[in-house]
Amino acid sequence: MRNVLPLTLIGLLLITPALAAPTAEQRGKAYARVNCARCHAIDRHSASPLKIAPPFRTLDQRYPIDSLEEALAEGIYTGHADMPAFELEPDQIHDLLSYLKTLK
Repeated sequence: MRNVLPLTLIGLLLITPALAAPTAEQRGKAYARVNCARCHAIDRHSASPLKIAPPFRTLDQRYPIDSLEEALAEGIYTGHADMPAFELEPDQIHDLLSYLKTLK
């Protein structure tokens, strides 16, 4: 019985990080998956489902990622009807930008 307790504690310590709250990057990826992936490639490899929608991994070639904060707060509006207008809350902006930075 004595040996079981230390092994149980070690096991709990090993799985605790998996039970931790999601990081900003993980929340940003989840947001992108729900709201953006219908048109944009949100990963490092795939093509965008909608040909005119730039893959997220290339956005930093068009815009400095940090400069997107204001546009996301005020609302992104594009010149084509396929892109819905939307505004993000400050926490969502932080999370999405954190995720976009991981794609570099």
